[in-house]
Amino acid sequence: MPNFQYVATDQTGAQTQGTFEAANEQQAYEQLAQYGLNVSQVIPLDSPGPAKPSPPAEEAPPLKKTKNKAKKSKKKKKGGLMAIELGGGPSREDISVFTRQMSTLVQAGLPLLRSLEVMIKQQEKKPKFKDMLTAISDKVSSGGNLSDGLAMYPKTFDNLYVNMVKAGEAGGVLDLVLDRLAQFQEKSIRTIKKVKSAMIYPSVIMFVAVAIVTLLMMVVVPQFQTIFEQMLRGAPLPGPTQIVIGISDLFSSSPVLVLGGMSGTVVGLFLFKKTKPGAKTFDWLALNVPAVKDVAGKSNISRITRTFGTLLSSGVPILQALEITRDTLTNTFFVNSMSKVHDSVRDGEAMAVQMARESVFPTMVTSMVEIGEETGELPDMLTRIADNYDEDVDNAVAGMTSLIEPVMIVFLAVVVGFIVIALFLPIVAIIETIGK
Repeated sequence: MPNFQYVATDQTGAQTQGTFEAANEQQAYEQLAQYGLNVSQVIPLDSPGPAKPSPPAEEAPPLKKTKNKAKKSKKKKKGGLMAIELGGGPSREDISVFTRQMSTLVQAGLPLLRSLEVMIKQQEKKPKFKDMLTAISDKVSSGGNLSDGLAMYPKTFDNLYVNMVKAGEAGGVLDLVLDRLAQFQEKSIRTIKKVKSAMIYPSVIMFVAVAIVTLLMMVVVPQFQTIFEQMLRGAPLPGPTQIVIGISDLFSSSPVLVLGGMSGTVVGLFLFKKTKPGAKTFDWLALNVPAVKDVAGKSNISRITRTFGTLLSSGVPILQALEITRDTLTNTFFVNSMSKVHDSVRDGEAMAVQMARESVFPTMVTSMVEIGEETGELPDMLTRIADNYDEDVDNAVAGMTSLIEPVMIVFLAVVVGFIVIALFLPIVAIIETIGK
C-alpha cells in the first residue's frame, strides 16, 4: 500500500505529523479524521517500500508550538465564533458563493474536509466567516456531519439549508443537494436585487419631494408671511394661506418637534408591525392594495413552490418539507394556509384538496399541484410553477414601478401646487386693494 505523510492539528491546537499507509489519498483523509485530527496536508511519499505505519494522533511527535498559538486557538473556540452569530456574519451573497463552490468541489470528488479547507483559505478577507467555517470543519473532523456543523449557526444557515444538507448526507447525494441549494439561493438573490433596483427611482422621488416641501416651508413661506403682514396690515388671510403659514411656523419654531413626530410615526408603525394585529394588518394590505398585491402574492407563491419543490427533490419527507416551507414565510395569511395544508396532508388528504380551499392559492397552482400528485412528479411540477411565477414577479414589479412613479409625481405636484395657490391668494387681495 502507498505511504503518506501528513500534517494535522489535534483538538488541543497542537500540530502533529507522521507517516502511515492507506489505499489512496481519500482514505488517508478519512483515517486521519477518525482520530479527531484537522488535516492540513497529506503528501504521497515517493518511496514505495514497506514502512511501518505511524499512528496518527498517538505516537507521532508533535511539532513545537508557542504559547501564543495555544492562546489564539483557545480564544477562537471560546468566543470568536459566537460573535459571528451576534452580528457581522457573512452576507446572503457570501453564503450563495460558498454553496456553489462547495457543490463544485464535492462533485469533483474532493473529500468533504478537503473541500472545507479550500473554502477556509478563500476567506482571508472575511475573518469572521473563516472562523465559522473552521468551527464547522472541526465538527466534521471530529466525526460529526456537515449538517451538524451548519446547525451551530442557525442565523446564517437556516432550517431549510440544514435540512436539505442532512437529506443529502442521508441519501448520499450531497453534491446534488448543494447544487440545488446554490440554484435556489442564486434565484432568490436575483429576485431581491430586481425589487430593490425597481424601488430606487420612487425612493429618490420621495426624498426630493420631502426636501422641496421642507425648503418651501422653512425658507420661502416665512418671506411671504412678512410681505403679507406689511401689505395687508392685519387683514384676515385666506384659509389655505393660514394653513400653510401655520405649518411653516411649526417647521421654523420647532423643527426638532416636527422631525421627532415624523420619526415617531415611522417607529410607531414599525413597532405596530411587530405585533400580531399589526403584522396581520400589513400583510392584509400587501395582499389587497392594487399594484402591491400582485408582487406580494406572486412572490410568496414562487417562494413556496420553489422551496417545497427543492426540499422534495432532495429527499426531505413531505410533512417535514411542508413545515420548513411554512417557516420560511413571513406573510401571516400564507403561513396559516400552509399550516392547514400540512395538517390536511398529515390526516391523509391530498395536498391539492386543501390548497383549493385556501384563497391565497390561484386555481392554476392547485391544478398543477394536483396533476403533480397524480403523476408522481410533484417536485418537477412545483419547480415549473416557481419558474412561471418568477417571471410574473418580474412583470409585477415593473408594473408596480411604472404605477408608483406617476402617482408620486402627481402627489408632489398637488402638494407644491397647493402651497403656491395658498401664497398667491393674498397677492390677489393686495392687487385688488391697490386698484381701489
